[in-house]
Amino acid sequence: MTILPAIDLKDGKCVRLRQGRADDVTVYGDDPAAQAKDWREQGGEELHVVDLDGAFAGTPKHAETIARIIEAFGGPVEVGGGLRDADSLRAVIEAGAARAIIGSAALEDPAFLSEAIELYGDKIAVGIDARDGFVQTKGWVETTKVKATELAAAVAKAGVKTIIYTDTATDGMLGGPNLTQMAAICDAAPTCQITASGGVSSPFDIENLKALERPNLRAAIVGKALYDGRTTLKEIKRAAL
Repeated sequence: MTILPAIDLKDGKCVRLRQGRADDVTVYGDDPAAQAKDWREQGGEELHVVDLDGAFAGTPKHAETIARIIEAFGGPVEVGGGLRDADSLRAVIEAGAARAIIGSAALEDPAFLSEAIELYGDKIAVGIDARDGFVQTKGWVETTKVKATELAAAVAKAGVKTIIYTDTATDGMLGGPNLTQMAAICDAAPTCQITASGGVSSPFDIENLKALERPNLRAAIVGKALYDGRTTLKEIKRAAL
């Protein structure tokens, strides 16, 4: 299993939100590129970056910062947040992102998703964010009546090869991932590589994810637990191996 440390961007800084709430933010640094370099030096193989301002606004807000992050990390970086049109998507890919993450638009604009897959193939990932099993959009502000498993199956059918699934109720809470829902997502999209996000706070959580024995559960994202010093990237990676 691959471990991706996370960098969430808000107002140009590295932050973490509790359950995705913009009014419950903790700032961890004001130099995201330096943080990316640090994750690489600690052994990070891939990096997960989210433009939170872009997610809330519906259009990317940190293009220059993200370009610096990609350069500083020097390895595969996946980027999401506000990628809802062709120009935004192209800019992220041209900046060097290994994967561009389409979130809300995957549900709201299936034609855009299909066009993106046709243009960029495996460089397109879909981020599915859900609470109580139902998809949330626009930076987790709106909860739909669409089940996350239904969306996972639909995007897999459309040709998506990577899904990043975030359980928003557990995100930033350090209480462990939603294992039941994670297993369900893996089962709903067996042709996709699944990345687990939300609640991973210790090597034990990684062991629990591996114990699901889902061959398409490829990776896990870790954020707050690393920033708070509850565990280290080295420890998490050891559990993943």
